[in-house]
Amino acid sequence: MSRTRRRIRDTDYSHYRSPRWWPTWLLIGLIWLFSRLPLALQWRIGRGLGELAYRTLSSRRHITSVNIGLCFPELSEEAQKELVRKSFHSNGIGIMELGLAWFRNPADFLDVTRVHGLEHLEAAKVRGRGVLLLGGHYSTLDLGGSLVTQYIEADVMQRDHNNALMNAVMTRARERRYGTVLGSKDLRGLLKLLKRNHTVWYAADQDYGRKDIVFAPFFGTPAGTITATARIAERSGCEVIPFSHFRREDEIGYDIFFHPPLAPFPTGDDVADATLVNASLERELRRVPDQYLWMHRRFKTRPSPEDPSLYGGRR
Repeated sequence: MSRTRRRIRDTDYSHYRSPRWWPTWLLIGLIWLFSRLPLALQWRIGRGLGELAYRTLSSRRHITSVNIGLCFPELSEEAQKELVRKSFHSNGIGIMELGLAWFRNPADFLDVTRVHGLEHLEAAKVRGRGVLLLGGHYSTLDLGGSLVTQYIEADVMQRDHNNALMNAVMTRARERRYGTVLGSKDLRGLLKLLKRNHTVWYAADQDYGRKDIVFAPFFGTPAGTITATARIAERSGCEVIPFSHFRREDEIGYDIFFHPPLAPFPTGDDVADATLVNASLERELRRVPDQYLWMHRRFKTRPSPEDPSLYGGRR
């Protein structure tokens, strides 16, 4: 089925011919080259990249250690350290998977992909209110989204990459997979799509600062959580369906999970709604706890501006 695609970014590569972009082109070339390797080999290389990052990126290792300690206090100190290390390995593999998402046909991986709970999304589509796919920053972020488009028609919201050339490559790749690529702040465009009964990939699991948030528990620790998810559902009337995507631990392959819609949602209580959103993500992360972007300072914003940082040092 043909669908209109909205180009939201400059993807004309002629703007990136000057020498200042050559290092980025070299990196993109390496990503493309690695994407041609067998999947099992890519996973091994990715673990190696993750191990290198674990040993050299001390600040990110510290952030990850704090997050793991807060979220999994029941684990022994040794088990927490192992989970930190494994998280770096998982995100290293995620870097390798960028090439698969950007430069490979996702149909190439259908034989190693399983989908669970698709009936929840199909039922919501029949009800015709639009669907907000509530995702998260899993280490399979780009590849998981690419694989999902083999089973459903979906649009996506994205935050720009800081490197303009990388952003152009990323956006062009996503435009090939998704119906519409929206900017992360294009709320009007999002509402229009939902009112037309579209399915839109959306994530609200990072710390975006103190604006338009409430504090809701995430693994038992108050986390600044945006209220936009409930606002979008309220204004559009859409259903909010949690979904996730993980690498298998026992074999090469991927699993995609769709869950029943959040209900009742929204409730009119911002804290209750944010708690429900966080709880849905927490349930998924307990399934495969290493496959998440724990390097992000999820608890950076504290309930009071006077509260000390959980990560130490300057706020």
